[in-house]
Amino acid sequence: MSTENEGNAVPPAPSAPPSAPVDAPAASAHQGHPGPGATPYPAAPQGYGPQGTPAGDAHQDPAPGGPPSGAPSSSAPDPAWPPPPSPATPSYGDGGAGHGGWGSSYQQPAPKNGGGRGRTVAAVLVAALVAGGLGGGLGYTLARENDSTSSTTVSSSTSGGNVKRDPGTVAAVAARALPSTVTIEAQSSSGEGGTGTGFVFDTQGHIVTNSHVVAEAVDGGKVSATFPNGKKYAGEVVGHAQGYDVAVIKLDDAPSDLKPLTLGNSDDVAVGDSTIAIGAPFGLSNTVTTGIISAKNRPVASSDGSGSQASYMSALQTDASINPGNSGGPLLDAQGNVIGINSAIQSTGNGGFGTGQAGSIGLGFAIPINQAKYVAQELIRTGKPVYAKIGASVSLEEATGGAKITEQGAGGSEPVDPGGPADKAGLEPGDVITKLDDRVIDSGPTLIGEIWTHKPGDEVTITYERDGKERTTELTLGSRVGDS
Repeated sequence: MSTENEGNAVPPAPSAPPSAPVDAPAASAHQGHPGPGATPYPAAPQGYGPQGTPAGDAHQDPAPGGPPSGAPSSSAPDPAWPPPPSPATPSYGDGGAGHGGWGSSYQQPAPKNGGGRGRTVAAVLVAALVAGGLGGGLGYTLARENDSTSSTTVSSSTSGGNVKRDPGTVAAVAARALPSTVTIEAQSSSGEGGTGTGFVFDTQGHIVTNSHVVAEAVDGGKVSATFPNGKKYAGEVVGHAQGYDVAVIKLDDAPSDLKPLTLGNSDDVAVGDSTIAIGAPFGLSNTVTTGIISAKNRPVASSDGSGSQASYMSALQTDASINPGNSGGPLLDAQGNVIGINSAIQSTGNGGFGTGQAGSIGLGFAIPINQAKYVAQELIRTGKPVYAKIGASVSLEEATGGAKITEQGAGGSEPVDPGGPADKAGLEPGDVITKLDDRVIDSGPTLIGEIWTHKPGDEVTITYERDGKERTTELTLGSRVGDS
């Protein structure tokens, strides 16, 4: 299955977090304004995943002038990298659903003569608010006039008071997690920017989010994080991994009372487990939604459509409502442990309310936290991502019952690296890989996503077909440093 970054930017929501003084040197404070919401992941290559339909990422689309894609790291190029996005993979900019991508710029819609749907909706909302206020006033007046000692109405003495929430309830989990979840604003040196979500990773001030959320701030830009209490801190991008779609920022002058969210074990998650997602959908910061784990190991691919490398994951699927702006936010279990990073959504391409931006249809995807934790730790330690690899180029075209090793590598290189892991394991061009350990492989993107759930040095069993015969071989995964 493939995903898109969620849609074209929409006007910043009026309920976005209040702008508070930046608790960091004034010169480094982020001045960008939040974008509308998360960007949908573009559709993966044809035949990718069971449905092969475009989905969308949970990153909030860029504010006026959304974030461009992040700069690749300076490591030596790998002949087989980056894997070229499939021709069928929709770009983030336009996506299969017609939404703006991670790097799309925000464009305020021009007003239409004589009004339009947006104005009509606004009018309806205002009318609803006025009616609500009027009804409240009338209700209060009538209640006073009809109040008597014979009234059977029972008033609660705790309404609006300090109500205790039982441990394990959604309210209790949200109360603990919200103070450690932030709304991130990224801005390029030219002033373009976007908004997403992140969460506190450690007491040193590291915040984990998606790579596409901070893409604008990578080369000379600015990034800031706003907590639910309104305090805003400037920061810097410590490292980002486009392939994993994971990034880490570090707050300047981080507060001393940071409480990192507890990391769970995504391997232990079961289909049907309860989930809680926190983020800033369409600019509405500190929003909490709930659902369940709908599926595990869902192959998801994304690309910005510019020919740069794609992102791949073996994702947790959830029906918790995830929208543009949720990207980078935590997906929690019922105990409040982080089990994933919200990153993408499947989208119909119709955002409604005249915005043209994608919204949730109950198909959200999160990067498993076990993988994200490893990536974040490497980024904090070295500033660069480390990827596991088999040392062979595989086709990203329509599925052929597995991941087929191509006859020619990227840029005219060898399809199987001489002396690399695949070569040592006896794999050859034309072989079709159908399993990695016990995981069924139905396409090249699925294989890449599964490989990246492992670490360099891990030993895996490869099942493949050659000349119509099934074979197996043991392979020790190699490593590649950096995105380029």
